[in-house]
Amino acid sequence: MQDQFVGTMPVSDRNKFDVGNLERYMRQNVKDFSGVLDIQQFKGGQSNPTYRLSAGGQKYVLRRKPPGKLLPSAHAVDREFRVISALEDSDVPVPKTYALCKDDSVIGTMFYIMEHVEGRVFWDQTLPELTKTARHDIYSELNSVIAKLHSVEFKKIGLDDFGRPGNYISRQINRWSKQYRASETEHIESMENLMKWLPDNIPDDEEFAIVHGDYRIDNVIFHPTKPRILAILDWELSTLGHPLADFAYHCMYWRLTKSQFRGIGGEDLKSLGIPNEKKYLEMYCSHTRRTNIPNFDFYAAYNMFRLGAICQGIMGRFKDGTAASAHAEAQGKKARPLGDAGWEQVESILRRVD
Repeated sequence: MQDQFVGTMPVSDRNKFDVGNLERYMRQNVKDFSGVLDIQQFKGGQSNPTYRLSAGGQKYVLRRKPPGKLLPSAHAVDREFRVISALEDSDVPVPKTYALCKDDSVIGTMFYIMEHVEGRVFWDQTLPELTKTARHDIYSELNSVIAKLHSVEFKKIGLDDFGRPGNYISRQINRWSKQYRASETEHIESMENLMKWLPDNIPDDEEFAIVHGDYRIDNVIFHPTKPRILAILDWELSTLGHPLADFAYHCMYWRLTKSQFRGIGGEDLKSLGIPNEKKYLEMYCSHTRRTNIPNFDFYAAYNMFRLGAICQGIMGRFKDGTAASAHAEAQGKKARPLGDAGWEQVESILRRVD
């Protein structure tokens, strides 16, 4: 599986563009750029096509909006560029940014260029290639870094208007319900149930912080040999929102199996050296000076619904022919098991109430 999603491949036909136009743009807008461009497309990524650019002995990464019909408010590469740029001088590891181009005439869609960070990307969350101690250290680093993100004083780095204050969860449920409907390809009963139940049961515990929106092990680059994150990637869904909802998204992989969505549910975590969910939550509470995380089952259900809606969007793009990844159909088919898993979380809540 690692080979399917990590590394590069020749640029797919639907994601090709005029390389000469990009070269001219980079000569004018990227400091010290020189040479002739060689372009490869990264295998991973379901939403925004991502490319490795090589020229003059240097490497860069380009992220762009995909060509074709797009859902409203999706593929906001300009927001990615803004948050990464703002975080460059913080304790949160991000790539250096070079340029944002909003002129569609250059390569067909908006794009930005950032640093190419060399390191390790892990796809299998059980980390079979590592030792027990190394696995524990990798997960400790993941926990520490998301806590650092949620602790950033966003007003001090110019992100005070990066999201709307108030009713974050309600607005997110509404947004993803609309996105789900806009790309719906089949009737999924559990997703219907979640769209009805979630809006009426939002906890009254609102907080506000920078949230990544898709923080998981394959969206970070680790140092080649050390358990240290060098860069967090894929900031498309970032905004100002509830940090516990963001953390619960990261943690829902403890409640999902590998077949449902690359989860670690059902794995022998103790023998692997991976912290169990209880310990992982305690680690985050220690980093963020919390005593506990209330309403965690609600946030798990909400995030499984949200990820199910994202997968439905991927399936919609696959059927429209605009999906960025060759594995889009397989990802799109995850909407149903994710919806089912989300409704299981709600049923566990309802059983406790009864």
